[in-house]
Amino acid sequence: MLSRRAFLHAATGALALGAAPRVLAQPPPSVPAPRSLGILDLAVEGPREFGRRFTLFVPNHLSPGERVPLLVLLHGLGEVGDPRLGVYAWHERYGLGSAYDRLRTPPVLRTSKRNDVRDDQLATINTALAKQPFRGLAIACPYTPNVARMPGPATGYEAYATWLTEVVIPRARREAPVIADPAHTYLDGCSMGGPIGLEVLLRRPDHFGAWGSVQSAFGTQRAKGFAERIAAAAPRMARVAGKGPAPAFHIEISEGDMFRESNLLLSRELTAKGVAHDLMDLPGPHDQPWLREAGTLAMLLWHDRRPR
Repeated sequence: MLSRRAFLHAATGALALGAAPRVLAQPPPSVPAPRSLGILDLAVEGPREFGRRFTLFVPNHLSPGERVPLLVLLHGLGEVGDPRLGVYAWHERYGLGSAYDRLRTPPVLRTSKRNDVRDDQLATINTALAKQPFRGLAIACPYTPNVARMPGPATGYEAYATWLTEVVIPRARREAPVIADPAHTYLDGCSMGGPIGLEVLLRRPDHFGAWGSVQSAFGTQRAKGFAERIAAAAPRMARVAGKGPAPAFHIEISEGDMFRESNLLLSRELTAKGVAHDLMDLPGPHDQPWLREAGTLAMLLWHDRRPR
């Protein structure tokens, strides 16, 4: 994996190649384009291992001058073999665009015959939206490599954290109407993307105001160490926020998730250390239909409810 010096060298080389910087993306016919979001496919500098691109979902429903938080989403293991699949995973496979549109046009209804969200949870979502409509987010979806499988994972996590915070996030802030400060920059990840996002946060706590995970894929042996590091990082996040919103943490799981116990243990460890966080427990298995029906929607709503 690349050292920081090698990372910067690779970044310079990528810039020299003059890759097309901005392309209006068109999703495949089987995935309807979201009504409330435009999609940009952005080429950026960086190591080849990181795909050198990300998609940016820009809300088209904002009032003139309105700005929204920036949410960075990391994808799961199933899309690591192809950067193109990776940067479109949240929209084409995890239901990002449809979930966003459902939140924008309540009431939120079931879209499948599976019971991936209980009646009381659906009622809670719709009550919340009736009191405060979904305000919106700009969403960056970079390619997420399987860093743990690379030679020297610690170096890999450091390089990936550098790429996200020094390349992807600044570019997203230039392209979208976002609140360009750490307190309103959020990080979340699904399955494999959960622990990778956490490794990024713990290396760059002064760059993010919130972290969350959706069915985060890690073993129980890592829960205690993660909780200790989160507790140590939280004060740095709070100092950056200043008088703004306090840092927040979100853990989303489901009853049929194979990583359920690991995430429950992380939640208990955080509670024992006095780290406030939200734990959301939904029905359903660890799969993409669950994400499209309930998981992505619940995650978006949690981030949208952060103070602005």
